[in-house]
Amino acid sequence: MPAMRLSRRSEYGLRALVDLVRHDGEGPIALAALAERNHLPVKFLEQIMSTLKHVGIVRTTLGAHGGYAIAVDPSSVSIGRVIRLLDGALAPVPCVSLRYYGHCSCPDEPTCPLRDVMIDVRDAMLEILDDETIADLAAREGRASIDPRGRHADALAGRRP
Repeated sequence: MPAMRLSRRSEYGLRALVDLVRHDGEGPIALAALAERNHLPVKFLEQIMSTLKHVGIVRTTLGAHGGYAIAVDPSSVSIGRVIRLLDGALAPVPCVSLRYYGHCSCPDEPTCPLRDVMIDVRDAMLEILDDETIADLAAREGRASIDPRGRHADALAGRRP
């Protein structure tokens, strides 16, 4: 079943950035080590890191003790910015994208109720992703439960698709 979700490119890029932030000050991290300790494919990670280097978020050091390091203050880079750099639009449907607008298939876009809801979804998503930085992300410990607030018992019990 297709789902709205973060691409692997963005997921892997964010995981690598969190690792670099958490190990900042320890010297450059070799690509192979970064890939191994985060369980990421080396070739794919190399492409992602090249993009992040090109925009100045990470830097590389050559040589035997070379590798990648964070190049900016991690509190100045939002999760939303990283996702846009790696994947483009942060919108559930093209007709609500602020930066990558595309026509939708509905007959009357301005009065489309689905588009109206998707604008609300986009705004809620942007509020979180553009506010949270990679420094904030690296400071998080994570949660063992998939439903830590107990809001989704019906879905977890299979009573909601």
